[in-house]
Amino acid sequence: QVQLVESGGGLVQPGGPLRLSCVASGFPFSTYVMSWYRQVPGKEREFVAEISRAGRTTTYEDSVKGRFTISRDNAENTVSLQMNNLSPEDTAVYYCNAKNGIRRYWGQGTQVTVSS
Repeated sequence: QVQLVESGGGLVQPGGPLRLSCVASGFPFSTYVMSWYRQVPGKEREFVAEISRAGRTTTYEDSVKGRFTISRDNAENTVSLQMNNLSPEDTAVYYCNAKNGIRRYWGQGTQVTVSS
C-alpha cells in the first residue's frame, strides 16, 4: 500500500522557520522524483519545489527561491522541505508528491499557517 505521510506543519510567526517531512512507503522511493506542492482554499494546487531521484537537482517556484530548501534521504525514504523567512503568503496546505512518469502519488497534506 502506497503511503506518503507529511508532518511538521503548524502555526509560525512571520519571519520564522518550519520544516516539513514526508515519509514514503509502498513504492521504490529512490526511483521517484519527489516534490512539494501547496494549496489555499479556492485556488489550484501549486508547485513549490522538486528534487531529482538521486537528489542532485532541485527546482523551486520563484517566490520560495532562497527561502525554501528541499532535500531527500533515500535510505530513510523521506523528503523534507526546510522553510525559512516565512510570510503570511506561504500559508497553505502543503502536499508531498511522488512521480515516475507513469504513476503519481499524493500525501494527505499538512497545514502551514504563518501569522502573528
